Amino acid sequence: MRITPLGGLGEIGRNMTVFEVDGKLLIIDCGVLFPEETQPGVDLILPDFSAVEDRLDDVVALVLTHGHEDHIGAVPYLLKHRADIPIYGSELTLAFLEPKLDEHRIKNRQLHSVSEGDRIDLAPFNCEFVSVTHSIPDALAVFIRTRVGTALITGDFKMDQLPLDGRLTDLRSFARFGEEGVDLFLVDSTNAEVPGFVTPEREIGPVLNEVFEHASGQIVVASFASHVHRVQQVFDAAVATGRKVTLIGRSMERNMRIAQELEYLDIPHDVLVSHREIADLPAEQRVYMATGSQGEPMAALARIAQNHHRFVEVGPEDTVVFASSLIPGNENSVYRVINGLTKLGARVVHQANAKVHVSGHAAAGELIYCYNIVQPKNVMPIHGEIRHLVANGQLAVKTGLPAERVALAEDGVVVDLVDGEATVVGQVPCDYVYVDGRSIGEISDEELRGRLVLGSEGFISIFAVVDLENQTILSGPIIRAVGMAEEDSVFDDIHDDVADALARALTNPEADPYTCQQAMRRVIGRWVFRRLRRRPMIVPVVVAE
Repeated sequence: MRITPLGGLGEIGRNMTVFEVDGKLLIIDCGVLFPEETQPGVDLILPDFSAVEDRLDDVVALVLTHGHEDHIGAVPYLLKHRADIPIYGSELTLAFLEPKLDEHRIKNRQLHSVSEGDRIDLAPFNCEFVSVTHSIPDALAVFIRTRVGTALITGDFKMDQLPLDGRLTDLRSFARFGEEGVDLFLVDSTNAEVPGFVTPEREIGPVLNEVFEHASGQIVVASFASHVHRVQQVFDAAVATGRKVTLIGRSMERNMRIAQELEYLDIPHDVLVSHREIADLPAEQRVYMATGSQGEPMAALARIAQNHHRFVEVGPEDTVVFASSLIPGNENSVYRVINGLTKLGARVVHQANAKVHVSGHAAAGELIYCYNIVQPKNVMPIHGEIRHLVANGQLAVKTGLPAERVALAEDGVVVDLVDGEATVVGQVPCDYVYVDGRSIGEISDEELRGRLVLGSEGFISIFAVVDLENQTILSGPIIRAVGMAEEDSVFDDIHDDVADALARALTNPEADPYTCQQAMRRVIGRWVFRRLRRRPMIVPVVVAE
């Protein structure tokens, strides 16, 4: 059995793992990674499909463990290469996926709903589905049986013993698989550095109730658009304090409508109101359930913090609750939104000052518990940054697993399971694939670096017209700056030096527009750094007559 992670190892997001047996492929999850501030203009980051792009006819199925964006968000982009890949997932997971396929106009789709306890044959793979607790309902782990060995992949999970929906992580099945023999255990690593056990979801409800009781004005709660459990707790708190709720954000409205229709979300009568209806209520009766808990610049909460939202304004007496965890890499964006809300006078409640969120990922104590139950022959930490993967592997070793049986891998690293032993055997291309508007994979890392320079250091253009034959300057050089605090007049001091450099370049019998451009670039580049302490993007243009 060959295992190739194409995302999710070394990062929080774009989870995708490919299993191969007898030339056939089974894909587990296909998610997106959300961009950081160092990736301006990027909407989404996809897994690199190049390793399987020419082999999609060999794919027997795509199995989805749950409905979070980092596990299903890239499915439409994969199906654009082959639309009829059979897709298996739980009822809620597929319901969250379908609108995405509609938006991308994916036809000939093959969606198959499965539940815990189901066992399906996807030759040469036989998959059994097991319930796991996560921060979204209907999450599943998958036990894969093949003629050459077995693998258990947890997806994202935790061991909440008091889940809101009563749906426990099925440790009895984990133990049964352990008795049968788990050759490779692929385990969620996100919270491997966190000691002990994750706080039960039920402890969040009373905290939210208390926040609502003490809020004198309107309340804005920000969460992931798929966090059904947290939204349920917000509705419950609103009922307890005599408030009404409206949903803000297209994805929030869509997902909660789906969850309500499938009876994963119980909204009491008359509590959910429209945007127009809530505007007619006193401030102390309003609750806005919004997206943007990660500081996304275009999400509802960021626009509220900038006082640019169409119909939500916050000020003194109002309360804003960040009811989600902080994804690594989003810290600056989130704190910027918190500062903006605070400047407007709002009271901001977040994970650092109140227990308004618990993680959906197993902490170290839970992971050790699972290792002792499953007793796998090999372990492959998945879903996390490098430090999380390493910490997870160390936990497995503490339970008695030999260190050489821990397959530490990153995206693109190929692991082979042969005769019950997992070994790293190679590497496949696994670059970031950027989505920028309608452009997919056309942005390079070099272009991103250019965007960063433009944003932080500014842009200088130099324009000149020359006569190469007569070695003379006909016009210019004209120097202009964009995105710099300095006025264009600051370049008066260097203009003559740039002109002299251009004139000297023209005296070379082999002079051409490129050599003239580089001569001007070198002079102004050195001057700008020495005088202004900047490294702007410099674009010289020389037109030869």
